[in-house]
Amino acid sequence: MEPDRLIEITDPGDVRIAEFTSIRERDLTGRHGQFVAEGTVVLSMLARAHAGAGPVKAEKLLLLKNRVAGLSDLLAQFSSDVPIYVAEASVLDAIAGFHLHRGVLALGSRAAPPDLINLIGSLPERSLVLVGCGISNHDNIGSLFRNAAGFTADAVLLDETCCDPLYRKALRVSVGSVLSVPYARQGGAEEVLGALAEAGFEIWALSPSGTVEIGAIAPGRRVALVMGTEGEGLPPAILDRFHSARIAQAPGLDSLNVGTASGIALYSIARAMGRLG
Repeated sequence: MEPDRLIEITDPGDVRIAEFTSIRERDLTGRHGQFVAEGTVVLSMLARAHAGAGPVKAEKLLLLKNRVAGLSDLLAQFSSDVPIYVAEASVLDAIAGFHLHRGVLALGSRAAPPDLINLIGSLPERSLVLVGCGISNHDNIGSLFRNAAGFTADAVLLDETCCDPLYRKALRVSVGSVLSVPYARQGGAEEVLGALAEAGFEIWALSPSGTVEIGAIAPGRRVALVMGTEGEGLPPAILDRFHSARIAQAPGLDSLNVGTASGIALYSIARAMGRLG
């Protein structure tokens, strides 16, 4: 890393890094598509996305000064128009508003996600899609994207009541997969699923009361797995309209966490579709 590319910050109030101020209390999601990425793994995913022709770009980096040497190869992947700010630990902590032990922050931007119908129309003839309905927990949203990436889902579709996957914590939990997995977030749950049904998708709604055990499903060429919020789960209107599936578990226990359930279900269906090695 060329030393003259590094810009040292000594004042926590420096306007050049204002977007990183008190990031625990504020978040840039929803503000013109900007987001804050945290940690080396997410930074790596941002570098990969920034180098491509996709909708995600890096705008600026803010690093703990003593992390720079160890990240030199990664930092070299960002184009020269992306400023790299560095600061000592006390200054960086004052900017963030808490002890930032990872010492790695980045500001990125994402173009507006594609229209729901356009995204569905762009999916391959043989597709696996993960759908989230009413999921407001950022950890769970991050887990959905991480599992979607790990088990070869072609897209994640979220209804309008789900939280924004560009929220800092969701992005971190997804280990950057939000930046690589195509997604749309719009419309009501039944609107999303209706559009998938019209496109020839076989829709399986996950519920502890599902009629078919997930491992018994012989999926077709296009499959959508639907996850509801923890506690209430999916509404009866969806469970009655589409196929429903359950994951076998010990009797007497509550339903599985959404992240865990989506991982099990995606693995089972992806394997049955011959998508895993």
